[in-house]
Amino acid sequence: MTENSTLADRRAFLKAGTIAAAASTLPSVLHAQAAGSAEIKIALVGCGGRGSGAAAQSLNVPGTKLVAMADAFPDNVEGAFKSLKQQFGDRVDVPQERRFSGFDAYKNAIDSADVVLLCTPPGFRPTHFEYAVQQGKHVFMEKPVAVDGPGIRKVIEAAKAAEAKKLKVVCGLQRRYQTSYLETLKRIQDGAIGDFVASQVYWVSGGVWVRDRKPEMTEMQYQMRNWYYFNWICGDHIAEQHVHNLDVSNWFKGATPVKAVGMGGRTQRTGKNYGEIFDHFYVEYTYADGTVMNSQSRHWNGVWSRVSETINGTAGSAFPGMIKDRSGKVVWRFRDKDNNPYQTEHDVLYDHIRNDKPINNAIYTAESTLTAILGRMACYSGAEVTWEQAMNSDLDTMPKVLGWDADPGPKPGADGMYPCPVPGAGKYF
Repeated sequence: MTENSTLADRRAFLKAGTIAAAASTLPSVLHAQAAGSAEIKIALVGCGGRGSGAAAQSLNVPGTKLVAMADAFPDNVEGAFKSLKQQFGDRVDVPQERRFSGFDAYKNAIDSADVVLLCTPPGFRPTHFEYAVQQGKHVFMEKPVAVDGPGIRKVIEAAKAAEAKKLKVVCGLQRRYQTSYLETLKRIQDGAIGDFVASQVYWVSGGVWVRDRKPEMTEMQYQMRNWYYFNWICGDHIAEQHVHNLDVSNWFKGATPVKAVGMGGRTQRTGKNYGEIFDHFYVEYTYADGTVMNSQSRHWNGVWSRVSETINGTAGSAFPGMIKDRSGKVVWRFRDKDNNPYQTEHDVLYDHIRNDKPINNAIYTAESTLTAILGRMACYSGAEVTWEQAMNSDLDTMPKVLGWDADPGPKPGADGMYPCPVPGAGKYF
């Protein structure tokens, strides 16, 4: 491991309490067997790359079977089905009648299974999670879990309902299941870096894929295919990617920010293919005790890049797998082979289902998602935005109607360019 990652505060660790519990489950869960237990039926909702990966990780757990699949686009369903069938054979038992497509396809898939994997673009996550909980299903859902305040509130309410029903919920903030992070936290618990002073978190890298418009596409089809570049479905890359790093700071601090200020815009990714989002953000988040998290997220090519977290304390600094004292000397390194946290989170989910142990990641994932949304609101608006303003925002970005000929909201001008947020102009929270 290098410094390119993160750690945090001894007091926060003690408050959080969940870290030690998570660490204690890993050794037994990694080798848990399902022999003699009932087969667990899985539904995949969202058949893109991450969805296919999540399905494969679930199928790596003994005693599971994929029985239903759903996506807005039928070609996504068929592509994922063929790939998974080739890998897992009869454990992919998804005949044509259980391969669903369209905006309401998620309901049919969820109704068919015991566990649902929610892996669509995040704009749909609140509605899909709410329905899964209503139907009494255990859930794995990817991050982020919403793109706006109304979505966050819906997820939190559904999470509370899941808790009451004793449903198991695991979310895709996989760093919380990574051994190098957990092992470093044990040292922090013993005071290795002293008290939390500040954190720096980064997701600064080149951009992601772009899908060109085709003449036959409706506006809804184009935005759904190119979903990363529209806030109603993605939330901007500060939410879709950087939520991982923001979550680490919140996790180790044992708190969420109370306010944020920031700046951002578009410098490299300015063409008509990049929708309405920014290509860079800088956010200063402040916690209740006055300590600060400095956040950078960026999509630029040909420049310095870093995807990491650093926690600075009164006695040293911490990174995943490394601790340094104040002079910069390395005083501890994680030298064991790290686990695959993407697999571990699925191992943990099914272990808790089979042994009826409580687990619900939805609240902290909603809080870290709202941290990202708070930062986006601050940068888009140019204002200082509080946690309460973000949480209670009535700005609902979802289209009123979902259909291939429906109006998704954002519209290109005569030059093909979508309006981009302008700080000081417009309503962004």
